[in-house]
Amino acid sequence: MSDTSLLRITGLSVDLGHGIRSTRVLHDVDLGVERGRTVGIVGESGSGKSTLAKTIVGLHRVAAGSVVFDGVELASAPRATVAAVRRRVQYVPQDPYSSLDPRRTIGQTLAEAIDPVGARQRRHHARIVEVLASVALGADAVDRYPHEFSGGQRQRIAIARALAVNPDVIVADEITSALDVSTQAEILRLLEKLQRERNLTMLFISHNLAVVEQLCDEVVVLLHGGIVEQGPIAEVFADPREAYTRRLLESVPGGAAFDVTAPVVTAAVQTMPARGRRRGLR
Repeated sequence: MSDTSLLRITGLSVDLGHGIRSTRVLHDVDLGVERGRTVGIVGESGSGKSTLAKTIVGLHRVAAGSVVFDGVELASAPRATVAAVRRRVQYVPQDPYSSLDPRRTIGQTLAEAIDPVGARQRRHHARIVEVLASVALGADAVDRYPHEFSGGQRQRIAIARALAVNPDVIVADEITSALDVSTQAEILRLLEKLQRERNLTMLFISHNLAVVEQLCDEVVVLLHGGIVEQGPIAEVFADPREAYTRRLLESVPGGAAFDVTAPVVTAAVQTMPARGRRRGLR
């Protein structure tokens, strides 16, 4: 882990629940993310992937250890500093429908993201249209409501909301898992394009190992709340050191054999631009 990492996590432990009912979900996690890199976080259900994502963006409290973003240790920094840093790290949830207020138009939602204090849609109209265009949605989306959009379109809106503040880091938490294969491919192409054009740093949480292999530069493997393996994607996938990583590569959720040539697994990545296919380029 480099001292120059944009995001540096050291000895991180996180407890969920209260009192005697609390459970340690993450323990002693060390992770560094360099600027402009895409890091995949993988592991079985319950391994701590989403907890790690939500802790990074401030949705869970740190029980021990530290989260340092661009040199700022978030647990000890002044509140105003932390608030400014948090806007530079944006979270895209798995289910955009539940995270979008059904009573607010898309324009109102994006205006609030741009300026939480003075969320006036008319004042920010140009910026709202611009950010919608960046995710391939037209200006006609501004005055519509979440229920008027498909699942893939709502995921684009969630990405637009994250982009509205020009973040340095996007934390994408299983954002393609509920989408059909063709829509998943569209979202992956969009992420690859945004990362390339904006030099975004991304943490991509997923259970789809084929997608992680193609989209990410590095991979982190979680088991029971701890990191068991991490490194460059090509190295880990070609020659995993840990037995658990080998088991992950040999099977996908549901017990199907891991086969990067299988149509269901690869349809999303086959249509990505060649430069977005990390394996073989690194």
